[in-house]
Parts: sequence; C-alpha cells; structure tokens
Amino acid sequence: MSRVQTIAVKAGEEDQRLDRWFRRRFPHISHGALEKYLRKGEVRVDGKRAKSAFRLQIGMQIRLPPLPERDAPKPVGRVSAEDAAFLREMVIYKDARVIVLNKPAGLAVQGGTKTHRHIDGMLDALAKKGERPRLVHRLDRDTSGVLLLGRDVAATAALARTFQSRKAQKIYWALVLGVPRPEKGMIAGYMKKGIGLEGRELMISARHGDPDASYARTGYAVLARAGQRASWVALRPETGRTHQLRFHMADMGHAIAGDHKYVCDRPDIGGFEVQLHLHARAISLPHPDGGTLTAEAPLPPHMRASFAALGFNEQEAGDDPFA
Repeated sequence: MSRVQTIAVKAGEEDQRLDRWFRRRFPHISHGALEKYLRKGEVRVDGKRAKSAFRLQIGMQIRLPPLPERDAPKPVGRVSAEDAAFLREMVIYKDARVIVLNKPAGLAVQGGTKTHRHIDGMLDALAKKGERPRLVHRLDRDTSGVLLLGRDVAATAALARTFQSRKAQKIYWALVLGVPRPEKGMIAGYMKKGIGLEGRELMISARHGDPDASYARTGYAVLARAGQRASWVALRPETGRTHQLRFHMADMGHAIAGDHKYVCDRPDIGGFEVQLHLHARAISLPHPDGGTLTAEAPLPPHMRASFAALGFNEQEAGDDPFA
C-alpha cells in the first residue's frame, strides 16, 4: 500500500486491541514496525494518537500511513546458538501449521523499552522454508506457560480469529494468598487502566459507562488448600483483558503469590521464591486444519518447588476443574 488510507472498524472487529486488528489486516508487518508508526503518530484512531492496547469500537476510523506490500525478508539464522537451543527447548507441540511453546517466567514475549531479549526476537530459529512463525497471542513477562505460534499467515489468522471469538478454552494455575470463598465461582465486572498508589500504571475497578472501561469475566475453582495460608486455584478467563487474572484475584482479596503490583491485605506466604505464581497451564481450541488442538504446559521450577513445599499434587486437578 503506497498511499495514506483510512479504514473503518467493521462489525465483528469491535472490542479488540488495535495491535491485534492491525496484525490480522497486515500480518506481514512486524509489531515493532507498528509501534514505530504509533510513536510517530502515523497510525491514528479517529484522528487521535493511540497505543497498541487501545480497544476499537464499530465505526472508528483508523488512519494508516503508506505501508510496504511485504516486509523485507528477515535473515534466518541470526539468532545466537544459545537462544536457538533455548527456544527449541520450549516447544511442547509442533505440526505443519502450529507450534506451542511453554514460555518460562521472566522472559518477555515481545520487545519494548529496555527489553532486548524476547521470544519474538528468537523466532527465526523455528523458521520453516524461510518463513518464521508468528505470535498468536501474548503472556505477561512474569507469567509462564502455553504460548501459541502460527507457522504461516493463514494459520496465524485462523488461530487469532478463534481467540477473538472466545472459542479458545484456557486454564491457568495460580498459587494465591488465603482461600477464596466460595471455593468455585465467577468474578465479573468492569476494569480500566489507572494509576496505583506508587504512581504506576495498573488496572483498577471501573463502572459501566466509565471512559475506557472494559467488562471482564474470570471463572475460578480452588483445587487444594494449605490451611488458610494459601491455596492452589484454577482460573478460566472468559475475556482477555490486560492483567485480568492478577487484578481479579487481588480485587477479591486473594492476590497471586509473588505479585507486587496487584496486592491485597493478606500477608505473604513467605519462604518461597519471589516470583509471580501464575502459569498458563492448558489450552484447547479449533485447529486451523480441523479438529481440536489441546496442549498442556508443565509447571515452571519455582511453582513446582512451592507446590511440593505445600504438599500440592498436580494429579488433584483432574481433567476439568470447572466441570
């Protein structure tokens, strides 16, 4: 595309992030290139500057600068041997269309300010016939677990549409402070970006109709308890808001162990490694070629150690904690 154009958000595209809308429309353009367009104000929504996480509504007008028809091919093999081996060790499932990684805690999915080592920067190591896989979704830096990659443009787009339609069933495991009551239920309400007590940006409670407020729903189920000190909880997000699980658990008074951004009044468990205890355990969704893709990621070392110390057995989770 060699000219400036404006595209209106259509029905079915509402309530999705600007970066995801852009990636589905222009999968050949990198996330880094989009961030550059946004910083320079070359991509705008209704004439205003916007961030990649901005959520779109029907009818909004997205202004786009002249875009290349296709990115220049990235050289395969520029990833260090150490990083290439590290990435390959993360692979827990692979076929001709899809790769599933078990992302370690502490590694960013994409680059940003002061973030130079990330999964997106290693993906050339998994290229097939010169085509590198593409990220379908993201996880927070400190969250471990299942991360999907599409091995071609069509597979990536199909998987992304599944996420948008909420047909993907995701299960997270968390170690939380205290024991939620009741032990199974649904957390629902509105949330939006705000500023915390220490001046940091984070998600806060909102009311219907508040500017930028988004509705969020999370199912939860307690799987095991360590007295009243801590519990192992399964979480099933029905929406995909920023920091949704961390915010919801802290908001109900049972913050996730190791989370120093979303906190509650309960004392820390103590004696465990100071890392976020949140893990994307499993996912089930339609495969681009038909049938169902199901993947399950083993716990990271710090959560395995905490589970062992508390006497939690992974087999206690059963097949479906929400059945």
